[in-house]
Amino acid sequence: MAANIVDAEPRTFTAKGQATRDRIVATAAALMFEGNVAGTSWEDIQKAAGVNASQLYHYFGDKQTLVRAVIAHHSRNLLASQQPLLSRLDSLDALRAWCDLLVEVQRQGDCKGGCPLGSLAGELGETSPDCRHDIAHAFDQWEASIRDGLRGMHQRGDLRPNADPDRLATAFLAAIEGGLVLIQLHRDTAPLEAALDTMLEHVSSLTVPRPTTPAPSRDSPRKPSTEDSTAKPPRTGRTPGDRLHGAA
Repeated sequence: MAANIVDAEPRTFTAKGQATRDRIVATAAALMFEGNVAGTSWEDIQKAAGVNASQLYHYFGDKQTLVRAVIAHHSRNLLASQQPLLSRLDSLDALRAWCDLLVEVQRQGDCKGGCPLGSLAGELGETSPDCRHDIAHAFDQWEASIRDGLRGMHQRGDLRPNADPDRLATAFLAAIEGGLVLIQLHRDTAPLEAALDTMLEHVSSLTVPRPTTPAPSRDSPRKPSTEDSTAKPPRTGRTPGDRLHGAA
């Protein structure tokens, strides 16, 4: 299972202090998601979180540290929101249920906002190496969970030997992120559904058909066994053939 996302600079606080810090991070995350990082000022966060400047500096020191805490916050929430399905993606049915969840979450949110990590990547990927590293690590954790399930299918023999679970996991994540960008623009889940359905169809094409033995029909003839041919008729007067064809 993928490791949990942790803050870039973990520190120990009292219970009250941790609650205050968590409130600041959640407030900053919401403001930056609704707007952007550059447009969210220190003063905006102070006012919305109900804290003063000294508290912000005490818990974070500077805006960059707060932004990295926001990345960790979004990472944890993103992974947690997909549980328990995300940790059990080891069958086609499980993959379908997970994909349905991803689409439903966007539908309930009116297709607004897109992916918080993707939005942060677009804004910070070229300007902050530390933030880019944190966001890449967050995506790696998400991809690892997908990969774990696909590897399970492969190791169990459900996927063909030439299937590449790692490549499939990367493709799934790319399909999700591309779909989220398009539904944000079109306010319609259709692009995400198309991307995920295509991935599911591809995985399905790589599965190994399992031979099934059809259950014998109650009316199908059966070659009598030695026991049948030598056994005495039952006391009811029914013959072995009656047992085969007439027994309820």
